[in-house]
Amino acid sequence: MERIKQAIEKVKKQRSSRSAGFAHSHLQSRDMKSTTHSLQNLDELEDFSYKYTRVVKLQTEHLEKHRIVAFNKNNVLSMNFDLLRTQVLQKMRENGWRTMAITSPTPESGKTVVAINLAMSIAQQTNYSSMLVDFDLRRPKVATYLGISLEKSLNDFLDGTAELPDVLVSPDMPRLVVLASKHPVKKSSEILSSNRIAELIKDLRERYESRIVIFDLPPVLVIDDALALLPQIDCVLMVVANGTSTKREIEDSLRLFPAAKLIGVVFNKAEAETMTDYYY
Repeated sequence: MERIKQAIEKVKKQRSSRSAGFAHSHLQSRDMKSTTHSLQNLDELEDFSYKYTRVVKLQTEHLEKHRIVAFNKNNVLSMNFDLLRTQVLQKMRENGWRTMAITSPTPESGKTVVAINLAMSIAQQTNYSSMLVDFDLRRPKVATYLGISLEKSLNDFLDGTAELPDVLVSPDMPRLVVLASKHPVKKSSEILSSNRIAELIKDLRERYESRIVIFDLPPVLVIDDALALLPQIDCVLMVVANGTSTKREIEDSLRLFPAAKLIGVVFNKAEAETMTDYYY
């Protein structure tokens, strides 16, 4: 845990001298936007309909096996994601952000688990809906962790054999929609950099003002998929696992993100006494 704090502080100090002027003007602009920005709240949320979206039943035992806890408010661990949700939504609301990428320095950091739990927690806020998109195209895990079978998936949409409404799934939770991949995709970096993906992200972002779209991306130090996509996404949340990433890997990852886009770092797989620690 200490090495993570040190890595974050080191990168912050390196950035501070370069970005002070930008930060001042950015904050002024952000404050002006926040005074005029408003959600259409319940009237807009009533427009959400699953008439054309397949609804699937989730299995509690399967979810808990894969550490998906936010669906069950009786699970004490779900409070950690409610805390994270509150902090994330506050930052996103202040900046007018609606899309967020979740990634990690290296594999096995638990980013997909964080992405699913956070999406579920956001969906439980009556002022918001959430969409979870599995853009870890080389190692898609969202459908597996949720335990849902996909008749059609993101793969079919990318192949041009299905339209977007055909590949969306509602996992038995109001205001939550999932766009998942069924199997790995070759040339994932080129696909994520394509105009088709750019149009998809724009559509998902702008269709509903009260929707938060979360993209589960691959680790940034393994392949360049995440870096290819980040310019099109409002902000990024990095997941760092206890004992998984080295201090050097954390520092290298943080340098890849523009300071203005990094919404925060989650310290995952911590011991019980530090499980509620999040750093912003």
